Amino acid sequence: MADEQSNKFCKQVPDGDDRERLVCGDCGWIHYENPKIIVGAVATWEDQLLLCRRAIEPRKGYWTIPAGFMELCETAEQGAAREAWEEARADLEIGALLGVYSIPRAHQVHMIYRARMRTPEFAPGQESLEVKLVDWADIPWDDLAFLSNHWALKHFDQARGWDHFPPFGVPEEDIATVSEPC
Repeated sequence: MADEQSNKFCKQVPDGDDRERLVCGDCGWIHYENPKIIVGAVATWEDQLLLCRRAIEPRKGYWTIPAGFMELCETAEQGAAREAWEEARADLEIGALLGVYSIPRAHQVHMIYRARMRTPEFAPGQESLEVKLVDWADIPWDDLAFLSNHWALKHFDQARGWDHFPPFGVPEEDIATVSEPC
């Protein structure tokens, strides 16, 4: 049965489209594959930043800001707050959108917010080995899990004290790195 169903779909360019898609040979239903949205936050308590050491792949053991895949039926802001709760048991007040980072090679768009912890309480969630608050000088730059963590933290620092600013994007020097062909 599984082979029979998989044979119903074939790659073709649907009418009015410009790229191949999986199309059902019986009913014409088109399966669109689109980028995944990652939501997260550069979260602070007073002057310290919240970091999580990953307990899962990819990049297990490396540090990250709390972030992950957005879920259906939630706003990006709700997703960023949920991820902080899941990874760091931190209750966040989500602030301004800090950056929108398009990463075609990973099929992802990252939406990272500024956030403030409502209380100083935090603890490792299921996806974290440990969680800690760090001063800017103590960020483990060489042990950050993802390039987007570097960007978000640097953009956070750049926007300190700014109330209004457009969201940052992928730095010019990294565009070629994240745009490698799929």
